[in-house]
Amino acid sequence: MDHQISWWAKGLLFENCNCQVVCPGHFHFSQLCTYERCLGHWGICFDEGQFGDVTLNGMKAIIIYDTPQHMVSGDWILTTYIDNGASPAQQQAIERIVSGEANGPWKVLAQFVKERKPTRRIPISFSDNGQEKKLAAGEIFRSTVSWLRGRNKEQEVRIENSFNQLHNATQVLDMGSTDYTDAPYQFHTKNTHALHSKFSWEASC
Repeated sequence: MDHQISWWAKGLLFENCNCQVVCPGHFHFSQLCTYERCLGHWGICFDEGQFGDVTLNGMKAIIIYDTPQHMVSGDWILTTYIDNGASPAQQQAIERIVSGEANGPWKVLAQFVKERKPTRRIPISFSDNGQEKKLAAGEIFRSTVSWLRGRNKEQEVRIENSFNQLHNATQVLDMGSTDYTDAPYQFHTKNTHALHSKFSWEASC
């Protein structure tokens, strides 16, 4: 298998975890998260992309993460869910991207991962009305993120010029609620840390 394949992808990335607004670990993994374990998810909606000759347009994935309070210590546990509409080639491409195997921004995060659960294929649905975004996976996952209230209620609250491996430098602050149960793993949040941004990832051979 050629591990030096060139690829790129653009789309929407959003997250929700059990931290209070705003998750300290989002800005730097050396900061202590709110609780002993940071439990949350990244929702990935590919608007467009190309992994070698594999098109990623319209693909959706969810990554559940379970990390220690001090994220830079490692010991992360990740589970990846990919929409069952993906072809085998598209699934493999997404797996290689989010595992860091294909280089790009996810390679930096890979050093902190202790365990990756087997990837699951599941129907994933996504809706976006601007101020509210909803993501669902079968019967096991429901998440809603909504704009954090600002002085101007018609304008999003933004973080500007932030450095984050996965997100754009401009991010929109949200509050989120998620219910996730996939035995024996589960977490439930209500009006906790959330945000979203338009990502742009790439790696060249």
